[in-house]
This record gives sequence, C-alpha cells and structure tokens, in this order.
Amino acid sequence: MTVQLSNLEHLPNYQITERLDVVYGSTVRSKHVGKDLFAGLKNIVGGELTAYTELLEESRQEAIDRMVVKAEALGADAIVGLRFSTSSIAQGASELFVYGTAVKAVPMPQQSMSAPQSQPPSNSSGHTDFHNHNDAAPQNPNAASDDLPRFNPFG
Repeated sequence: MTVQLSNLEHLPNYQITERLDVVYGSTVRSKHVGKDLFAGLKNIVGGELTAYTELLEESRQEAIDRMVVKAEALGADAIVGLRFSTSSIAQGASELFVYGTAVKAVPMPQQSMSAPQSQPPSNSSGHTDFHNHNDAAPQNPNAASDDLPRFNPFG
C-alpha cells in the first residue's frame, strides 16, 4: 500500500474517513569537509552549491520515508497537511523535520463530466433566440449564479 502525501488539509478526490495521529520524520545532517571547502570556493564566484542541493534532497527524502513508515504502522492511507521545518543543531549540522496528519481515506465516486445542456429559448417562429428581450433591469454580469458549484478549499 502506498501512502499518499498532500500539503493540503484534504486529499483531492478522496473522502477522509478517519484522522489517526500526527506523524513525523526527521534527520540531522552535517556538511562534508571536502564538499564544504568546494562550496566555500563556489561561494566566491557564485552559482548553485550542488553539493548542498543534493544533501538537502537526500535529507528531505529520508525524513519523508521515516514519516511514511510511522503512518503505515498506524494503517494510514494518506498524510495531509504536510509541512517541512529546518533548524540548526550545531555548527555545521542541521535537522530537517517533516510532519503531517495520518488519515484513512476512500476514493470519492467519480462524477459524470457531462452536464445537462441548457437550451436557449426559442421564439414563436421556432428559431433559437440568443438575445434577451427582457425590458426589465439588466442582469448584473458579476452576480454569482446559485446553480454554479462553489469551491470549498477544505474539501
């Protein structure tokens, strides 16, 4: 089973059925002396410090892997609200910490993408009338229609 990860508070196209617990993973890494010397020289001329980029990528993946192991032990299907944090532990050593909420989730039923087509009104001659001949006050084009779906950022 693969635990899905989301930095959102919900998992798109899934219904959260149970919140299990906060899970986390961390790793503490120090710089390699040789790489640190090269990075110092690179710092003079500018550019990406690829040794540090690789170190951070490895650290993120290790922390995520440790967090996922904890989520799997709880029987989680997903982790939502994923966040990263870093802190300096000692001279030349830093912690990378990742955390989120382990949840159980089930796929939501897929909704049909074909909506019923509304027909424009036809006049007495049987021709489709695409113009509004209502002499009442004009409708506000910025007014929201009550039959449109609303976006809910919380799922």
